[in-house]
Amino acid sequence: MEWYWALATLIGMVIFFMAMGVPVAFTFIITNIIGVIIFMGTTTGWVQIADNSTQLITRFTLGPVPMFIMMGALFFHTGLAIRVFDGLDVIFGKLRGRLCFLTVAGGSLFSTLTGSSMANTAMLGSLMVPEMQKRGYNWKMSMGPILGTGGLAMIIPPSALGVLLASVASIDVGKLLIAGFLPGFVLAGLYAVMIYLQLRINPESAPAYDVEMPPMVERIKIVCVNILPMGIIVFMVVGFIILGWATPTEAAGFGVLGVIIVAAAFRCLTFEAIKTATHATVKVGAMVFFIIMSSTVFSQLLAFSGASAGLLKWTISFGISKYWILLLMFFVLIALGMFMDATSMMLITVPIFFPLAEQLGFDLIWFGLFVLMTFEMAGTTPPFGLLLYVMLGVAPKGTTLYQVAASAFPFLVCDAILILMMVQWPQLALWLPSLMG
Repeated sequence: MEWYWALATLIGMVIFFMAMGVPVAFTFIITNIIGVIIFMGTTTGWVQIADNSTQLITRFTLGPVPMFIMMGALFFHTGLAIRVFDGLDVIFGKLRGRLCFLTVAGGSLFSTLTGSSMANTAMLGSLMVPEMQKRGYNWKMSMGPILGTGGLAMIIPPSALGVLLASVASIDVGKLLIAGFLPGFVLAGLYAVMIYLQLRINPESAPAYDVEMPPMVERIKIVCVNILPMGIIVFMVVGFIILGWATPTEAAGFGVLGVIIVAAAFRCLTFEAIKTATHATVKVGAMVFFIIMSSTVFSQLLAFSGASAGLLKWTISFGISKYWILLLMFFVLIALGMFMDATSMMLITVPIFFPLAEQLGFDLIWFGLFVLMTFEMAGTTPPFGLLLYVMLGVAPKGTTLYQVAASAFPFLVCDAILILMMVQWPQLALWLPSLMG
């Protein structure tokens, strides 16, 4: 079978079963079973697939996945997230639009402790939207910063999606996680600038109001008590990896231990919180490992059928600039993101895009971060961006999807600016990984 027919068969089956409403997991199970029978034969194919899948999911590099999930779950369910907001709240004082800036600051810090964009968006939305609207913020200013900042968890370590992408694409997990640290906080800065510009254009979109601030000594005490312990945990996770003091798996373990100690010190480490966090870790962790197995089989089918190599040769034969091909991949991911979640996109595109990016000469760590950034944009792209519906679920009654999507648009512009910065200055993403011991 020619490579293009093989590619059309595999991708076509995935699209067909998804269009029929089959869940993603079962879509890839059915596609992989049919693909193995067509391209690899029954006996030899099943043995090879089983051996390779077993070797993949037992790799030490996948250790951070359940650890990061557990760390984020404990952070939310023990109530430590509320303490972070209490600590940040006293910093902004009577600044106009203070709740918007508080959202960006809090969401950025949450991202270093949760690794989940959906959890980030849900937490920020349920905490901040009611308070913003109570203070007279319009719907754009009350939802836009949350949608932008919620997606930061995809790129700021410890990104659960980053660990999954690195595992599926067979690139260094630690380097990909660290690569997102600097661009993530640059993006948070761009969000803050966007908020400032929106307030300059329309000051009444976030009216000023009187805030009774505690004395300076008390404010310093609140910041130190509520934020400093979280800063130490962030250093234990991110700093240890950069300095070469720990592998990503070990750093994730330190992070979980740090959250447990801090929660116990604040007397909020309850049995119910541990039970809920453990249940979430097992549920999400099992799904992640299943996804990795499915993606591995799908990648092997693309390779064995000749689809990957054929597409690679065909693309390069045009002789066009690699940046035009990068732009095409960007639009493909954005288009897919309008109809499916990041995990589904990853399963379909990573086996095709990463070999192509490597052949074109892109650094795979840089390209991995580019893909995560595009996933982050796709999550807030209408009509079916997943984060739009998470936001709609926690927004006040009567909020429309149009309002949610329109509020996200200025922050999508910031995302696009950061991607252009990464293309122009690749070291923005590669400098910290180059320092790793």
